[in-house]
Amino acid sequence: MPTLNKDTTLCISLAARPSNNGTLFHNHLYDQLGMNWIYKAFAPADLAQAVAGIRGLGIRGAAVSMPYKEAVIPLIDHLAPSAAAIGSVNTIVNDNGVLTAHNTDYSAVVELLRTHSVSPALRTVVRGSGGMAKAVVAALAHSGFGDVVVVARNESAGRNVAETYGFTWASETADGAQLLVNATPIGMAGGKESHMLPFSLDQVEAAQVVFDVVAVPVATPLTSAARAAGKRVVTGTDVATLQAVEQFVLYTGVTPTAEQIRAAREFMLASTQSA
Repeated sequence: MPTLNKDTTLCISLAARPSNNGTLFHNHLYDQLGMNWIYKAFAPADLAQAVAGIRGLGIRGAAVSMPYKEAVIPLIDHLAPSAAAIGSVNTIVNDNGVLTAHNTDYSAVVELLRTHSVSPALRTVVRGSGGMAKAVVAALAHSGFGDVVVVARNESAGRNVAETYGFTWASETADGAQLLVNATPIGMAGGKESHMLPFSLDQVEAAQVVFDVVAVPVATPLTSAARAAGKRVVTGTDVATLQAVEQFVLYTGVTPTAEQIRAAREFMLASTQSA
């Protein structure tokens, strides 16, 4: 890690429940590349003031996590196509006080569906209606999925997410889904639902593939149940890694090698599991 000085470039993350994942991943890449940069996670007391601080202090970039992915939009100068098309933001890039928002969650999910060979013919249920759910549903539509149900307690938000892409909304998960995707904070460490499952064990047992966007803990209640049932699993750590690489490139203009990415991911996982 370089010695901090007046020329050190700062990047941050904004989340209600910050994790160390981004901090570990980005800082490890900075260290490998010999860059005078540093990354720090924050839980903002006031989102508008936090974004003003990005602009006013010359903070180069910011990751945006739950629950700020939609709330941050009015505070940004420009939306890149990835954020504008979805109506959700997970990345802010600051160019001399001009803030542009991107969504790297979307591209990460598209890539994971491809690399895990998840068939678009699968009957799919996505639980959630917030910013991450928007990115997931958009990625499913882009990847050719046709039979998708968005499950959300908020009917208005759930219908909006589903019908934007020609899918349907339901208040509860019906049995028979072959691909289950959790795009809610259920199972996330530090919350009141950290021990809960977003789907029943019977639904997990009936599925072929289980995809959980929650990255902390590394093994969530859902991914643990899915592995115990012998299911194919896509994890929130997978999402976090891919979207963070794209963020890193947007912030720095530097594309790390596959080996550098692997080393940063392994460092992140080892540090998280030993904490």
